[in-house]
Amino acid sequence: MPFPAAIEQVTLNYQFTLKRMDMRTLKLQMNILLDNKWDSGMSDFSIDNLKNVDCILHGRKTGEGFIPYWADVANNPDETEYKLGTRFTEIPNIVFSNTLEASKWDNTTIINGNLEEAIKALKNEEGKVIMVYGGDSFASSLIQHDLVDELYLLINPVALGNGQQTFNPLKNDSELKLVNCKPFACGTVLLHYTR
Repeated sequence: MPFPAAIEQVTLNYQFTLKRMDMRTLKLQMNILLDNKWDSGMSDFSIDNLKNVDCILHGRKTGEGFIPYWADVANNPDETEYKLGTRFTEIPNIVFSNTLEASKWDNTTIINGNLEEAIKALKNEEGKVIMVYGGDSFASSLIQHDLVDELYLLINPVALGNGQQTFNPLKNDSELKLVNCKPFACGTVLLHYTR
């Protein structure tokens, strides 16, 4: 049956990104600690930001402090940050290190070798979002290798000395889009960027 003359053919144009649809997203959340301020709003944000996360990555230095600290918090229901500590310890952790050979922490795996290859392999595995709580050098390495999909930077309002140079030196410019800017009661500001 022929179409009525009033109906016109319509051409739709779509734009596609090069990122595979099934590739896992890697999010980096960092405190830029010019002054160590924290409040309950930041804690609530951090818990919410872990909603679809099934893997937390660390460099060795951050892992050695982060994992045992939050395990202690999770073991004490009277702790102010008990909910956050529980969430951090429920999610499997991976520590990248060329000096550690075996994990000394529960629910934690050590990966040695080429960082870029290992994280690309993780991003190609089945799973949910990957979260990174990075130290400066670990975060810089991830950004340098173009492995970070989203940045969540918690910037404190007080500058001491020259401040932190987290992402220096970078060989290439990193083009980021600001998605959200959220202030917290203590004066800290969250900047959420995506590529």
